[in-house]
Amino acid sequence: MQLAFWVRRAHKWIGLLIGVQALLWMISGLYMVVVPLEVIHGDHLAHVPTERLNPSASRITQAQLHESHPGITSIRLKVLLGKEVYEIKQDKKVSLVDAVSGKTISPLDRDSIIALADAAYVGEGSIRSIEWITKAPQEVGARPVPLWAVHYDDVDPGSSTLYFSPFSGDLVARRHELWRWFDFLWMFHIMDYEEREDVNNTLLRVASITGLAFALSGAWLLFYSFQRRRQA
Repeated sequence: MQLAFWVRRAHKWIGLLIGVQALLWMISGLYMVVVPLEVIHGDHLAHVPTERLNPSASRITQAQLHESHPGITSIRLKVLLGKEVYEIKQDKKVSLVDAVSGKTISPLDRDSIIALADAAYVGEGSIRSIEWITKAPQEVGARPVPLWAVHYDDVDPGSSTLYFSPFSGDLVARRHELWRWFDFLWMFHIMDYEEREDVNNTLLRVASITGLAFALSGAWLLFYSFQRRRQA
């Protein structure tokens, strides 16, 4: 039958085209299933210590903050390294202000970041280097720079890095070798080879449709072969 000939040929060539990508989908999917998501996120690597506010502390008022920092859009009182501070936002700008003296203490210096990293890190390594980053690496995505990067010499999970904001003091990202492998495989899984974020890109759609065509042509050939046997 002429139709069966062309379906069989199309099935073969589609299989050659989609086979490598299908293998990558299976390998990356297996990694995502085997390695727990909380490990990928680095929850075991670092935690943010919680410190309670002192209800009887003497602080400057929010009215004083508005007077000394015009254009404030939000104010948050928190504890940073045992000291109460205000985190204020002026449009997109974030600053830390000492809640007692009213002095601006951001951007945080190297020693403050070391103290924050020591308080957050729960791994078994030690600090290998500290880096002031003005160009965001691939592994922190679109997070605003500059950032402090604290690199560790740990073996498990390996080459860990904690990223801190110098303006808020927040731990904004935890990265390690298992996360980097996940990110690498995720790139192949969603077929976004640049930003590694678009799960609805054209290349992935084409590959998915091609894979569907491969499956449907294979199902048709299987049904056709059973029909031929029955007729024989």
